[in-house]
Parts: sequence; structure tokens; C-alpha cells
Amino acid sequence: MPAPRKKTANFEKSLEALEAVVEQMEEGDLSLDAALKAFEKGVKLTQECQHALDDAEQKVSILMGNDPQDAPVEFVVDS
Repeated sequence: MPAPRKKTANFEKSLEALEAVVEQMEEGDLSLDAALKAFEKGVKLTQECQHALDDAEQKVSILMGNDPQDAPVEFVVDS
């Protein structure tokens, strides 16, 4: 049985941490070892964010009564 996913309430926290990791890596002042550790942390945070988004998407789909077998509907924004 897979481990339970973290609550979506942590999405904002994970996203902020990911942004901090990206900023740190973009500065270019990290050693190779530190950069690899930061990259690994960034991958983990990205996965956490993606899981939270997947969970939210599933909840919205359920609330909207969308059938997963239905074809996707194009989203159009009026400008």
C-alpha cells in the first residue's frame, strides 16, 4: 500500500521552499555537492507539489461531476 500523500494545505509551504531552492541554485554559488543536494530537495518538493495539485484536480473533478471517461474540454478565456 502506498504511503498517504501529504495534505494539500502544505502545497503553499512546499512551493515556497521550492522557490527558495531555485533561487539558491540560480545564484550559482553552491559547490557541486551542495548543488546536487539542493537539486534532490527540489525534485522532492516538485513531487510533493504535483501530488497536491493532482489531489486538488481530482476533488474538483468529483465536485463538478465530471466523468473520467469524458473527453477533455478546451478551456477558453474571454479577453
